[in-house]
Amino acid sequence: MPEPTSDATTGEGAAAGGDPEAGPEVPDIDLPSDAFDAVLDALADRDAGDPLRFEGFGVARDDDATGEYRLDPADGDRRTGLSERELHEALSERAAEVTDWYAFERVVGEFGPRRAFLRWLEDADGATVATRYAALAEGIERAWGELKITATVTDRGERRYDVRHADDAGVPADELDRYDDPLDARELVKLDEKGRYRPLKTAPTLAGGWVFPDLGPRDAYEAVETVYPATVANWHREREGELDVTHWRETMERQSGIYGVVKTWDRGEGHEHVDWVAEACCDDSQCLKRREWGYDDETDLDVDGGDGAFPCREPCSVVVSAARKWTRLESEQPRTYEFELTPSEKEQVEEIIDAVADGRIDEIREADTKEGANRYRTRFLRAKLFDDEGNLGGVPTEPDEADEADEADEE
Repeated sequence: MPEPTSDATTGEGAAAGGDPEAGPEVPDIDLPSDAFDAVLDALADRDAGDPLRFEGFGVARDDDATGEYRLDPADGDRRTGLSERELHEALSERAAEVTDWYAFERVVGEFGPRRAFLRWLEDADGATVATRYAALAEGIERAWGELKITATVTDRGERRYDVRHADDAGVPADELDRYDDPLDARELVKLDEKGRYRPLKTAPTLAGGWVFPDLGPRDAYEAVETVYPATVANWHREREGELDVTHWRETMERQSGIYGVVKTWDRGEGHEHVDWVAEACCDDSQCLKRREWGYDDETDLDVDGGDGAFPCREPCSVVVSAARKWTRLESEQPRTYEFELTPSEKEQVEEIIDAVADGRIDEIREADTKEGANRYRTRFLRAKLFDDEGNLGGVPTEPDEADEADEADEE
């Protein structure tokens, strides 16, 4: 299962600007009152002696009668009989560990996709608090599709996130359009750089030039899910071994109305037609998801599923809509058409199809007539081979069109 890519600063030794032998250079953290109050509330909900665990130590109420607390360091002597003020002083010395607990237990909250994603952003399930805080002080960068997400930590242990297009990495925020409401992303994802509508939100056509420079944890998650709907949820399901996949046959069998015609394409003659669909729609160049669905639960497709970070669990609406059109087109009976092409013209037709299919037309310069899909070469080919009715080689698409044309000439 591929993971989204990471350019995370490790925060270890020299990488954090410190002595490699001294370990991570952890930034100074002030213990905010909200975090300390949360610790007291959590202890109040526990029985006396039942410790609240942090990385490297635990705290607990000594007993219900005295109102005192105890500190249990993993590598030191237990301290008992602490007053609330003394507990605050002890936790202030361990503010990084306390604010880390507070960030995920109280600010982020319940276990699920959001929490897993935000912890993944800073490798919270693999690195120590000291290592992560050192890295967060420098900024941990993660890639999610075409997004670049940078996680940082304030001097109060609060997480802040910068979310932008990966192409804008390193561009000062004041040179980009700034947004603060994650729901503003709904407008940013509608059109590509050329102003064309994006029917597939996971297509690699996200326009840049914008930034959410200072989001909290919940808003950062909301922004990512708005740009790439359901990707975090499906990524999390896959990590948990709970990804439910709906394959081609099951998806098509439940189509109705105008899409019901897709069912007629499947006549029990194999799945080559589904390979064609997947090759056309589900390649990495067309979608950032990794296709996990096959023909049915026992038959995979011959086409590679791609290397996307987040899984595709079923044929999407774009695939279904395209398949509806192809179902009708493939129902036509083949015919033989005869016209002449020079070897170079045949190769040019092939190059034109490739260029259109790969979206490279705009990259071909008008002066570069060596390219088969060059606009002037293509116009020359049309001028030479098309008749006045637009028929290639003067051959009508429908045979009876030629008969009608002959009759018109005779009259």
